[in-house]
Amino acid sequence: MLAGACTHAAVLWQHGLIWDYGGVPHATRVYWTSLTFLDPAAAILLIAFPRVGILATLGIISSDVAHNLWFFAHYHVPYNWMIVLQCAFLIFVVMTFPIVWRSLKIVHPVG
Repeated sequence: MLAGACTHAAVLWQHGLIWDYGGVPHATRVYWTSLTFLDPAAAILLIAFPRVGILATLGIISSDVAHNLWFFAHYHVPYNWMIVLQCAFLIFVVMTFPIVWRSLKIVHPVG
């Protein structure tokens, strides 16, 4: 998640917060820019509240891969190593999700 955040942050650093990503639709601009903040939030949640963090991570990477695959297909953008890595990370998250989820114990207050 932090690698993704760094990638998005580098884009914002270079082009600014309201860059249009070369003329992509507004919803795509908002989504890609939001990942600059959502990715590190998920990383923090993984540490502070692991169950919430893994749900956030699963949601973010799933929506990111789905959006990017749609975008690449719709706009005839050639696939590149970055989308391949996103897909690999999604597969990793999906495959390890049940193991991690079961390993996290829910603490119930005694009372």
